[in-house]
Amino acid sequence: MRALKPLSSYPFIHTKQAPPLLFRSITSSSSSMITIDCLRKQNAETSNAIIQHFASNEKFKKLSTSEGTLIQQRDAEDDEKLQKGINLAIDKGVLSKDFVPEQYIKIDVLGKTADAVADEILGHVATNGEKSAVIVICGLSGTGKGTTVSKLREKISKEGKQVVCWSNGNIFRSVTLLAATWCEQNCEGGSFDADKCLSKDNLASFMDMLEFGEFNGKYDTRIKGLGLDLLLSEVQNTDLKAPKVAKNIPTVAEVTQGEVVLFAADAIQVLGANGFNVLLEGREQTVNYVRTKNRFTLVLSDESLIGMRRAAQRMMAGAFKSIGDIDAGDTAVEKSLDDTLETMVAEI
Repeated sequence: MRALKPLSSYPFIHTKQAPPLLFRSITSSSSSMITIDCLRKQNAETSNAIIQHFASNEKFKKLSTSEGTLIQQRDAEDDEKLQKGINLAIDKGVLSKDFVPEQYIKIDVLGKTADAVADEILGHVATNGEKSAVIVICGLSGTGKGTTVSKLREKISKEGKQVVCWSNGNIFRSVTLLAATWCEQNCEGGSFDADKCLSKDNLASFMDMLEFGEFNGKYDTRIKGLGLDLLLSEVQNTDLKAPKVAKNIPTVAEVTQGEVVLFAADAIQVLGANGFNVLLEGREQTVNYVRTKNRFTLVLSDESLIGMRRAAQRMMAGAFKSIGDIDAGDTAVEKSLDDTLETMVAEI
């Protein structure tokens, strides 16, 4: 595996038009019309066009403020729940209270394309001179983490390198499957009993039933125990999405943050040691325990744009669904956007 190239070595993609910005400074330009071709794209170009067009619209401002507030509230609630789980893991001795992660590098995404953000990250990664990299991406909701991870994966893959996007979600699901199976075998009527199945000893036993390694020529997680012998990749859309898993995963996740974090950290280190570039998106509380120099927090110097972007995303999806994929004129597109905005504001 070759080391990641410096930023200057990544070719620019030449197009007739500049690629859409993740976020841009807002100036009112209500005279410009949004075309059906722009609406069809349903991407950053569409949301930016809607933000520009409706920047001075009082109803759009109201919707944006509402969306921004909801995002901040959800982030705060999620952070509180995650921290509660991490604190529980520390109290149980699963995680160390003295653990200190490597420093995060802040990337301001305002006025930058997804390509530019990804290139900036890869430029930092290249300075570490690693043959393969574990790249951690954090940030508030709405700062473009998912878009950035997709762009990083695309760029690294084009270099002919192996790249994996790691998610803890299926590990939580695997533990939940084991817990539900234990209840079927040990609880009256087979019903899920959190107090009985999620004891410290049981959780330790469930985690021992998970093994990350190379199976059938590829890296995978094996679930072996309680009569089960499954590979995660083969059951992620079947057994791991069964009702007994789906309805109990929040309960299990609340008390297994530490165990899953450590499992993920070990698995990611295995992947990195075997030449894989690993992309990990998540909250700092959980990704902190993955050892890597490549930690990045996406920030937006004008946080009001987060609410505007979410409002624009909702509007463009609603308008496109309403108008359908037809060759509508600009006036029809604008009316559909206006009607969608009117409906959404009425629901606030």
